[in-house]
Amino acid sequence: MNNAAPVTVEVGITVGLRGMLGGPVPVPTELRYDPTDPYAVTATFHHGQGDIDWIFARDLLADGLLAPTGDGDLHVNPVVDSDTVLLVLTTPDGAAVMETSAEELAAFLDLSYEQVPPGTEWDHVDFDAELARLATGN
Repeated sequence: MNNAAPVTVEVGITVGLRGMLGGPVPVPTELRYDPTDPYAVTATFHHGQGDIDWIFARDLLADGLLAPTGDGDLHVNPVVDSDTVLLVLTTPDGAAVMETSAEELAAFLDLSYEQVPPGTEWDHVDFDAELARLATGN
């Protein structure tokens, strides 16, 4: 058994931004899982005008590999008979539909599960630190 402290997982992938004028445009993306925030995944989309961080539940990503899921600003939908997963991100200003490999997402999730197995997230929350953060407004 590995007793090492969990480490942050960072994986680079490329997602395809679907547009109205042709095929998907490649967008370099970094997926990040930090065990100090064990329920969350951060996706950083790198594009010509800067980076966009999107934070969402790790469970949402995992569930979306199997069936359409999501509520609010992110929906994850597997494409039937394909290795493709659609990420639909919405804001008050509009929406973006991105496609990526289910295999790459599953590999990222597997790495995150090696750090914090599903169902043990609460064991990795520093409750005192979270209370202090809330009390100071940070």
